[in-house]
Amino acid sequence: MVETLVLREDVDALAILTLNRPEKLNSINHAMFEALERHISDLERPDSGIGCVILRGAGRCFSAGHDLGDIGAGEAQDFGYESRVIERLACLPQAVIAAVHGHCYTGALELALAGDIILASTSARFADTHAKWALTPVWGMTQRLPRRVGFAKAREMMFTAATYSGEQAAAMGLANACFDDTRFEEEVLAFAHRILANSPFSIAGYKRLMDATDGMPLRFGLAHEVHNSQGVGPDMAERIARFTSRKA
Repeated sequence: MVETLVLREDVDALAILTLNRPEKLNSINHAMFEALERHISDLERPDSGIGCVILRGAGRCFSAGHDLGDIGAGEAQDFGYESRVIERLACLPQAVIAAVHGHCYTGALELALAGDIILASTSARFADTHAKWALTPVWGMTQRLPRRVGFAKAREMMFTAATYSGEQAAAMGLANACFDDTRFEEEVLAFAHRILANSPFSIAGYKRLMDATDGMPLRFGLAHEVHNSQGVGPDMAERIARFTSRKA
């Protein structure tokens, strides 16, 4: 069933989305995109009540990537649709954390790169293996990976199809942090709650401003921020009042 391919659990204002094909190492197929899109549509609603999203994988890994078996068997492809789902994930108003343990290869890396934050476990293994299979990316690798790690390192990853550990991913800036496997889930939740302590109005505003100015020269980006910032959020007065009452 499509509905079971991506599970959702809400804990207060935190939504945890779990890729759920553990018997296939969470390899990604078209049906999984359809399941993911349903959750994204709900999270896009202004009244979703969610301030942060964690994307993770069930079982042994985040995801081994696009299901090569399905491709070989002639699975119907709609790369335009699938890339739009990833873009919608990236553009959610909430902060999106990709929590990566085990494999995160190729298509799975493209999915993880849609996250605002990537957190890796020591068991994580990252790779772009498109070239190994005579494929070229359609889900954003050539655009998001260089913006994350720089063009020289991105070319290295793309051209060699080499595998990188969680610690290496953190060192190159692909991951924001790498945590020991024994503490990984605890650390990811703690990171998410640090985000949730802040205003969702501000988080959404940051994302809009950064997305709109990506690639702009500095002077144009500065002008855009001045003229398009929404300024004061609806929870500002309450937050300042709480701070001043504690200080008093």
